[in-house]
Amino acid sequence: MLERLIKLRRMPQPRGIRGLVDWASAIVRNAPIDQVSYGARIAKEKDNFQDCINVHDLPPIFHYWSNKHLRPRLQDCGVESIEGFFGNRLAQAYDASPNDTRRFISIGAGNCELEVALAKQLIAQGKGSFRLECMELSTQMLQRGAKLAAEAGVANNLVPLEADFNSWRPTVQYDAVVCNQSLHHVLNLEGLFGSIKHCLRQDGPFIVFDIIGRNGHRRWPEALELVREFWSELPRNYRYNRLLSRQEETFLDWDCSIEGFEGIRAQDILPLLVQEFSFEFFFAFANIVDPFIDRSFGHNFDVAAEWDNAFIDRVHARDESEILAGRIKPTHMLAVLSKAPVQATICDRHLTPNFCIRRC
Repeated sequence: MLERLIKLRRMPQPRGIRGLVDWASAIVRNAPIDQVSYGARIAKEKDNFQDCINVHDLPPIFHYWSNKHLRPRLQDCGVESIEGFFGNRLAQAYDASPNDTRRFISIGAGNCELEVALAKQLIAQGKGSFRLECMELSTQMLQRGAKLAAEAGVANNLVPLEADFNSWRPTVQYDAVVCNQSLHHVLNLEGLFGSIKHCLRQDGPFIVFDIIGRNGHRRWPEALELVREFWSELPRNYRYNRLLSRQEETFLDWDCSIEGFEGIRAQDILPLLVQEFSFEFFFAFANIVDPFIDRSFGHNFDVAAEWDNAFIDRVHARDESEILAGRIKPTHMLAVLSKAPVQATICDRHLTPNFCIRRC
């Protein structure tokens, strides 16, 4: 505690709006996590997603970027789509299982859109003898998921499980574990990874698509410098934060983990996974392009405008070159992990799990 107080005392006085935001964020980051009530964070998390019908509602400029730049890289690694990737891995786990009824679990399933799609894929392949448990903290999201499953005709295969993944203790064994954009909401990563290792069949896959950048979805200093360099080129109306309803003449690098669990320990995900599991497949991507194509600022861009597309192309090119050189690290990953050792990891170029960990 004394060390934290000394750090706060040495912090420079805030100047302007950006300085005040950075100063407040630093105070929270240096405070013990239990000083911000866990119960209050749970309440905030539930409130954030109570009425969230489309969790992954991304702006058109994101799809411009992903179709032009991300998809070709994924295809080079044998991935046609994220949904198809999950489905293929579950189908392999289905075939490898000795159980009559295969058992899968999705941790942090949200509205269960992916889970319903996966169930439909498996059934369409004649692989209908399975239970896919959908773990989620939000009652409302599970209700929406149950409705979606019923409408899709897969309700008998999807099992809602209302639980907090920070304290989950499995009592059965699973043929595969799925985490889609949920690990960056987990506070007790060590406990969750221990539970997954305990319940996952020895050769079962742990399939993950998640965010692995700095906590709170902030940029590390070396990446923030590049974001602000490009930010200075933006017209003023492109600097309006639509999620937080504020103008950001300078990119403020907001800490999204202050109140809830958004990105609460994102930077610890990859190092802990490297410690606890073996990687069969690893694909990492993107960093400085994120703020320009996400929901806060991405809707300010027009995919029909030549300047907008050219700007995103330039940001992406710089992003790629800096990541490949190791000067900045990727903030997203798609991976398949295993409890058992693997002979070799399939990955994109030299972007291995260890290469993509930021060393302090």
